[in-house]
Amino acid sequence: MRIAVDAMGGDNAPEAIVCGAVRAAKAYQEDIILVGQEEQIRAVLRAHNAEDTKGVKILHAPDVVDMHDDPATVLRAKPESSMAVALNLVKKGEADAIVSAGSTGALLAGATLFCKRIKGVRRGALAPLMPCKDGKVLLIDAGANTECTAEYLLQFGVMGALYMNLIQGIQNPRVGLVNNGAEDSKGDPLRREAYQLLKAAHDAGQINFIGNVEGRDVPLGACDVAVCDGFSGNVMLKTIEGVAKFMAGEIKQVFLANLGTKVAYLACKKGMDNFAALFDQDAVGGAPFIGISRPVIKAHGSSNEIAFMNAIRQAIEYKKSGMIEAITESVSQISQA
Repeated sequence: MRIAVDAMGGDNAPEAIVCGAVRAAKAYQEDIILVGQEEQIRAVLRAHNAEDTKGVKILHAPDVVDMHDDPATVLRAKPESSMAVALNLVKKGEADAIVSAGSTGALLAGATLFCKRIKGVRRGALAPLMPCKDGKVLLIDAGANTECTAEYLLQFGVMGALYMNLIQGIQNPRVGLVNNGAEDSKGDPLRREAYQLLKAAHDAGQINFIGNVEGRDVPLGACDVAVCDGFSGNVMLKTIEGVAKFMAGEIKQVFLANLGTKVAYLACKKGMDNFAALFDQDAVGGAPFIGISRPVIKAHGSSNEIAFMNAIRQAIEYKKSGMIEAITESVSQISQA
C-alpha cells in the first residue's frame, strides 16, 4: 500500500510530519510518499538519521497551501502545492490514500475535486471519534458542511454506522440525531425532517436509529454515532475538547495543592493516567472524510509525530476495511428505497 503524505501541512510541518511518516513506515511496513519541498524534507531526514528508511520516498512539490488561503480555490490556484500534488497521486492511482494536517476546508474541497464523492453521496463528512462512557462515539459531521439538508443527515447516519461496524467492530451501532430534546417533535425543521428520514431507514432495517439525543448525553454513551450538521458538530467537538482540558487542569491543581494531596495522587496515579489517555489526541491521530471515493484522512493541525503516525495508521485501516465499497452499496439501496 502507498500512502501519500502532505509533508508541508500543519502547524509543525515538515518536522513532525516527516518524523511521523518515518515511524509509520517502520511500524506498519507500508510505503510512504512524502510530498513537499524536497530540501526541507531531506534536511529533517538527515537530522534524524532517517535518510535510508525503507519504504519512504520523496516527491517534490514547490508550493504550500497556507491556512489563510481560500479553501474553495486554493488548489486550483496552487496546483503545485504539496496538498494538490498528493491528492493528484491518489486520483491517478499512484497512491492508495492521503493524509494531511493542512487546511480542513482546502482538503475537503480538494478531495471532492480530485478524488470525487462516492456515487450517490451528497456530501463528504468529517467524522472524528470521541471518547464517551464505556467506549467511543463517532461525531458526523464535525465541520465539513455547515449547511445541511435532511438527506445529508440521513446519509451521515448510514455512513457513520458502517464506519463503527467495519472499523470499530460494533455490531448494529446505535445512531442518534443530536437535537435540543429527546422527543420526536423537538428541533428546527431540518432536525424534524431528518428524524423522519432516519426513522424510515430504521423501519426498513437499514440502520439502528434510536431517536434524538441531547448534547449532554453524547459523552455519556447514549449512541455510537452522533449525527449533526457540520456547524453544531464542530461546536460540540470543540466544546468537549475545551471542557476536557479545563477539567484536567483543575484536577491537576487539586493534586498539587499540598504534600498530602501529592501523596494521594501517587495512590491513584494509574487511574489518572487512564483518564488522561481517554482524551489523548495523539492516539486518535485524525479523522476520515467519509463519503469520498478514496481514503482521505485529516490529521489535527497541531499534530506531533506520534499523532501523525497514528493518522497514517487510520488511512491504512480505512483502505483495508472495505468502507468505500460498503457505502457505495448502502447509499444505493437507500436511494432506491
